[in-house]
Amino acid sequence: MPAEESSAARRGDRSRATSAISRVFHPPLLAAGGAPLPEGLALRVRPAAGARRPPAARSRTSGGPRSPRGGGARRLYEQARRAWDRPLTAYYLILGAGLLITVLGLVMVYSASMIKALELGKPGTYFFRKQFLAAVIGAGLMAAAARMPVKLHRALSYPLLMGAVFLMVLVQVPGIGMSVNGNRNWLYLGGPFQLQPSEFGKLALVLWGADLLSRKQDKRLLNQWKHMLVPLVPVAFMLLGLIMLGGDMGTAIILTAILFGLLWLAGAPTRLFAGVLASAGLIAFLLIKTSPNRMSRLDCMGASEPGPGGSCWQAVHGIYALASGGWFGSGLGASVEKWGQLPEPHTDFIFAITGEELGLAGTLSVLALFAALGYAGIRVAGRTEDPFVRYAAGGVTTWITAQAVINIGAVLGLLPIAGVPLPLFSYGGSALLPTMFAVGLLIAFARADPAAKAALAMRRPGVRWKTMRRRVKKRPSGER
Repeated sequence: MPAEESSAARRGDRSRATSAISRVFHPPLLAAGGAPLPEGLALRVRPAAGARRPPAARSRTSGGPRSPRGGGARRLYEQARRAWDRPLTAYYLILGAGLLITVLGLVMVYSASMIKALELGKPGTYFFRKQFLAAVIGAGLMAAAARMPVKLHRALSYPLLMGAVFLMVLVQVPGIGMSVNGNRNWLYLGGPFQLQPSEFGKLALVLWGADLLSRKQDKRLLNQWKHMLVPLVPVAFMLLGLIMLGGDMGTAIILTAILFGLLWLAGAPTRLFAGVLASAGLIAFLLIKTSPNRMSRLDCMGASEPGPGGSCWQAVHGIYALASGGWFGSGLGASVEKWGQLPEPHTDFIFAITGEELGLAGTLSVLALFAALGYAGIRVAGRTEDPFVRYAAGGVTTWITAQAVINIGAVLGLLPIAGVPLPLFSYGGSALLPTMFAVGLLIAFARADPAAKAALAMRRPGVRWKTMRRRVKKRPSGER
């Protein structure tokens, strides 16, 4: 007991010493009469008017906001990153990139097709007027697709597929279908207008395949290989067969890329995916090996001379056009290769004329726009919870990106010439209309995101004005 009493006494002495030291360095607050304030009231006392507060001590370990390291560059990076992560980023990228590619394509079609039109005895604006009319109709289709609900897109998938198959069969009927540049894939509509049904087959495969896979995913059937392949692969092979009857190898490659994109998004196993890829590769090898025209195109990859008989004339002069453009080009309309040297300057090789007239800056701008469009499509497909939106957005992105890569790679001499146009850019109303509708699909999917929908609703002037009025009514009468 004495030991415990002495220990308690020592603790009491230590506590009294600590209190004394605290009173020396932190004197208690006093009331007006000089009496100390109670402890509970000392926290509520404000300093007198004119009194200056001591500066707060800065601590390196404090959790307060810090200025970003790197100065202005770091701050700009953070602002750009926050802007990039906003809900409407994909919406504006798709809308802006799609419209800019189309408008720039109209300008280049007018520049690249003038000499070709005069050679055919047509006015210089002949091809431009047709392309402009198709762009106006396509803009209407894009606006309509952007406003359609997702359910209506799904309802259009089967009628669109049946219509595309019917038109593609009609192409093979003698007297109805017509051949252009050796490919029998066109329908004559009267006057100067023609239609290529295989271009609409791409859109039909995207919508129908997305609807099919989403319904099977809802029923949990995609973990079985037969449900993943049937009937998607047989229907795709039917479309490929109808296209190859006309000899259009380029469109068949794009359709195959769309099929692989859908299977990849559906989560096809590696063995299954490799099997389908090997089968398609074997069929493509046989089709190329048995055709001297396709073999000559394969031999022209990376060619620097026209070769015997001018077999690589188009590929070589495409490189000449790009090489003569320099950094900023020879000027809009000042191309030399379009004066009869480069075949198809306004369709398959319009990218070469762009490089010659607008230079490296122009070609990189086109590549940046396609990269932005592809990124936005991948972002829409990756952030949605609707399986149909994911498959459809991924299919459209695969379609546009693969076609752009094949066209630009052929112009650069890195890939064989497949005869496919540059999406939204090259001349051709049959290719422009379904592609603009597909861009409208991406816009609709970007708008359907809940965060983007809320952000768009808050940007409407009427909604913001009504919200402000409600806030004003809730304020007290004397508050400003």
